This record gives sequence, C-alpha cells and structure tokens, in this order.
Amino acid sequence: MKTTTQRRVLKAALLAGAGLCIAGAAQAADPMVKACAKDGQFIIGFSQANNAEPYRQHVNDELTAAAKEVPGFTLQIADGAGNVNTQTSQVDNFITQKVDILLISPFEAAPLTPAVKRAMDAGIPVIELDRKTVGDPGKDYTAFIGGDNYKIAMEAGKYTAKTLLPDGGEAAVLEGLPSSTPAVERLNGFKDGVKENAKIQVVAEQAADWVPDKAQTAFAAMLQAHPDIKVLYASNDMMAAGALLAAKGAGKDVKIIGTDGLPGPAGGIEAVARGDWAATFTYPTGAKEAIEMSKKILLDCATSVEPTVTVDTTAITPENAKALAGK
Repeated sequence: MKTTTQRRVLKAALLAGAGLCIAGAAQAADPMVKACAKDGQFIIGFSQANNAEPYRQHVNDELTAAAKEVPGFTLQIADGAGNVNTQTSQVDNFITQKVDILLISPFEAAPLTPAVKRAMDAGIPVIELDRKTVGDPGKDYTAFIGGDNYKIAMEAGKYTAKTLLPDGGEAAVLEGLPSSTPAVERLNGFKDGVKENAKIQVVAEQAADWVPDKAQTAFAAMLQAHPDIKVLYASNDMMAAGALLAAKGAGKDVKIIGTDGLPGPAGGIEAVARGDWAATFTYPTGAKEAIEMSKKILLDCATSVEPTVTVDTTAITPENAKALAGK
C-alpha cells in the first residue's frame, strides 16, 4: 500500500505528464506559418530549374495563372538557367527576402539540398515541384508535388510491351540528366515495364540531358550500332523530337514515345496527332496543386499538409491525340 507521500508524488508526476501532453498537442497544432492570415499579402518565390525548357515554361505559365486567382499572392520566378550555382544563389536570395513560401524544381538533387535546408531552417516552407532534393518530404522539406515518374515510364514500357512490340523486338532509351531524380525514375520505370514481354530487348540507353540536339546525336549513334531498333522511349518530349530527326536521317521507321505531353504546335500531343510519334505520356505540372497548398498554409493557417501529392498522367495515343490537341 502506498503512503500519503507516495500518492502525492505519483499524482504530481501524472499531472506533470498531462501538462506535457497538453503542451505538446498545442505545439503540434500551431500554424505552419505564424504570419498566416485570410487577408494577408504574401510573396511566393519559385526557383525554376531552367526556363529554356518548354516544359518548364509551361509550369511557369500555369503557376502564374493559378497565383493570379488568389488575392494577396505575389509570385516571383527565378530562372536557374540549368546551373546549380545560379539556382543556389537565387534560393539564397529568396531566403534573404524572407519570402513566405519557396517553391523549387531543383536542376539537380544533391547540389540543391543544402539550399533547401537553409530555407527550412529559416522557417520558410519549401514545396518541391516535379524534381526532388535529397531527403524525405514532410521532414527535410515541406512537401513534394508531381507525377510519379517511375509509374509514368512503366506505363510507357507496358504500352510498348503490349501494343507497339507485341511480337518482341529491340528498344532503346534516351535518358534525361542522370543527376536528376526524374531521369533515373523514368529510365528504370520503362525498363521494368517492358519486362512484361520477354521478347523485347532494351539494347541501348544513353543520357541526352533533356536536350533535343544531344538526343539526335545519341540516337543516330544508337541506330548505327543497332539498326534493328523498333521503339525509342525518350524521357521528355524535347528528346523525342531530336530522336525523330535522327530516325528520319537514318531512313528508319522507329516508333517514338515521348514524356510530358505538352500542348501547342511543337508539343508532344500534336506530334502524336500528326503521326510522328507513337505516344507520349503527360507529366502534369502540379502548379494548381502547389498554389492550393500555399493557400492552405498562408491563408487557412494549416497546421500540416500532405507531404506527397501525386498528380495523374494521361496516355496520349493515336486514339485520343487529335481530340486532345484541339483543347
């Protein structure tokens, strides 16, 4: 049996523990940004990997349009120009400006990781679009919004296995910048997808850094070494365009698959509609989702957000390309 003194000590300990729990709960319920307010004025800084890429400009356009719909939001876009040092400097400038939220599409994962950490340490929420830095969403940065690169490429691989090369044959891959996460995920996804057809051989894979002229050169060399290539998977639409030029130059009929599904006369949707490519798979920008998440944090004073938001892809094939091109 406990003495009166022992009971008092136990009661005090329980009360202290309850107090800590209440304090912890209160702390956990704090807004992610202290200055959040329904009628506030907020600056969102976006560090873009490289404005020269058509997909990146498409992201910028959709972000700009979405931000204009929100009173109180000012969007500032910095062009990393495909240079990690430039992009790092621009992120640091945003930190110095004390922007309210940082959006970033890192040109390369590892080199931009310290800059993202500095932003987080400064109390600025960081939402990563399309490409990731090293670490985990919800821990090392606030959230990741983008398509599932591996899944998108796997769908392209399965489409090859079932529809383009049902009787087997040789395929090749043009990879993006190897130090970026989408390049690795898309390469692996396609190679895993075509495994559904054991008669298909991936005979060549080469990085072309997302650039059409490098893709043209690389695919021309592939066709010289492997003249029986029947399908080429390009990890973005720009490289698919370069690959088409290489195939025409070599007098080869190669079924080309792109990734991005960009709109417009030079985009992947039109290329499929014209019959130049066999397919492309859309890579959604995540722009609307990023602005919605920014609203939750800055206007709705959210205490937390989903660490990963995956936006779905659409397969653009000869069956639906003309209808989608008209939209």
